[in-house]
Amino acid sequence: MSDENGTPDTSAGSPASPGSPTGRAAGTPAAGTGPGIGPGAGPRPEPLRFFGTTWVDHDPGLRGYAVRRVAAAAGSLVAAAVSCLVLRLAYQGIAIADLGGFVTLLVVVMFAVCSALAFRHTWEGFAERPDPDRQASLRGLLAIGFVGSLLAYFFRTLTEAPGESLHRKELEEARRRHTQRATRRTGNPSKKRRNN
Repeated sequence: MSDENGTPDTSAGSPASPGSPTGRAAGTPAAGTGPGIGPGAGPRPEPLRFFGTTWVDHDPGLRGYAVRRVAAAAGSLVAAAVSCLVLRLAYQGIAIADLGGFVTLLVVVMFAVCSALAFRHTWEGFAERPDPDRQASLRGLLAIGFVGSLLAYFFRTLTEAPGESLHRKELEEARRRHTQRATRRTGNPSKKRRNN
């Protein structure tokens, strides 16, 4: 629930509930508002995957920020290890099929290059919003290099929640703009009375 107006608070990117008066997706800003700003309310933090909004104040507790970071780091590392095991089994299958040294080398190089590119793309996505068109064009490459994406996620969780610095910067900018708009709207009431 939102503290400001008592309306249900849904996570960003999820569709609005059937009874929602706006009919917009929950992460879609209303006209005249910025990202994460609800109508008639101040800026709200955008939830991060696996972290919710615990990244804002680094909430303590069993379901808090630190525990989630440890769980996300362990989960991504385990997923990367299991993925490497699956790739190893696939490599053994190619070797057993005896397709030739060139095909085997080509497959190994393809996975290595795609993993490196996926790592870089994922890592850069934590610092700035990726271009949706570029993201769509790289979908196949990212799917092949999924191990690189998992490793990027793991290494980022060692320092912060993945995407935290980007979201914090956007939240602070949205709060600054909101404060400026509120100051401009209210102005100095005593001057307005004198003019009338």
